Amino acid sequence: MDWLRGLVYAFYAYVLIGWVLGGFLAFRGVNRLDPSAQSGTWGFRLLIWPACAALWPLLMLRYVRGHQQPPIECTAHRQAAGREV
Repeated sequence: MDWLRGLVYAFYAYVLIGWVLGGFLAFRGVNRLDPSAQSGTWGFRLLIWPACAALWPLLMLRYVRGHQQPPIECTAHRQAAGREV
């Protein structure tokens, strides 16, 4: 059962790190990750905080790499239209 306790502690660490970094990403990092979110209000930033906390590894990777635009969605509809937007 020690492995289960270790798994629970790892989950707690993920949540704690996510909550802290999610706050940073929601209030500061979003300006660098998505230029259209720069004019977001405090309410908007509070709403995206839980998502930033859950997805912090992906968002921190994008933040560290310096991506400034969200990735372009590549779906069957875009491919059928024959144009890249």
